[in-house]
Amino acid sequence: MKTGVVGASGYAGGELLRILSKHPKFEISYIAAGSNAGELISDFHPLLQGFNTKRFEDTSIEKINQCDLIFIALPHGESAKLVGQIEQSVKIVDLGADFRLSDAQQWHRYYGISHAGSWPYGLPELVDHSEISNANRVANPGCYATAISLAIAPVLNLIDPTDISVVASSGTTGAGRNAKVNMVGSEFRNNLTSYKFGGVHQHTPEIEQMLNHRSSKQVKISFTPVLAPIPRGILATVSAKINTPFKTATLRESFVDFYKNSVFVKFLDEGQMPQTLSVLGSNNVEIQAALDEHVGRVVVSVAIDNLGKGAAGQAIQNANLMTGQSESAGLANLGLK
Repeated sequence: MKTGVVGASGYAGGELLRILSKHPKFEISYIAAGSNAGELISDFHPLLQGFNTKRFEDTSIEKINQCDLIFIALPHGESAKLVGQIEQSVKIVDLGADFRLSDAQQWHRYYGISHAGSWPYGLPELVDHSEISNANRVANPGCYATAISLAIAPVLNLIDPTDISVVASSGTTGAGRNAKVNMVGSEFRNNLTSYKFGGVHQHTPEIEQMLNHRSSKQVKISFTPVLAPIPRGILATVSAKINTPFKTATLRESFVDFYKNSVFVKFLDEGQMPQTLSVLGSNNVEIQAALDEHVGRVVVSVAIDNLGKGAAGQAIQNANLMTGQSESAGLANLGLK
């Protein structure tokens, strides 16, 4: 299939190119990066030595429409400007936020711009595969939203869904590639800092929307994101008040049963803990859970790669389903060292 990446100079775009270069069915035929058109791809992504003579192209609707499949990896608000000109025959996975939320008021509250509509939400472990496979346009979830939703979905029937608390740390690539003072190496190294806390992070309504589809009661989360001094990875700790007493065995069985058919989610053995290094460069998810009997809360730890399962890996997982392939096609279980 002729495949294109729009927004390929960013971190998620580079990860898409890395994975796609080994994909058995998706042939990269168009690589666009509007503001960086004409630049060598390997200057932005030194790891991609196979692209060392290739350059980014301008963003062109004509060339997009010559593709069978397009990945759009642009800042929020940008993909909505393009999709109206893209032919319906072209399958699209949007890694941006533009089509994730169905509630226009929530969108405007958290993003402050006009709502473009919503597409099927591409979190394959929590969404019926037919919703993705029957769609030609899919909204790829946010990185935090992926980790947190996967951590809490298996135990929604065991907890009070109105009392969910989350603290999640993300690597600096999650903030994008634009130059920022706090992203300079001398600023973020040896430093941890919270940001967008107090209910204002844009992934909050996305998480609640996803979990509300699976809960009989309204879901509410308190979410504190933390910038960690690592390039990539998310480690989230999610806790929730239990609604009735139960045993640790019941908690563990809930996760094992929920993810028994999931290719990429691993619920760890007792004594093991998720770590970002274990999932680096992969589409894998590691989860561990405990019952804090002292305060009557479930505590769940989850690790993903924010550029893998949190972005490019999941986008390819969705594209695989959209094109009738195994969801794991081109997504090796082994990550980077």
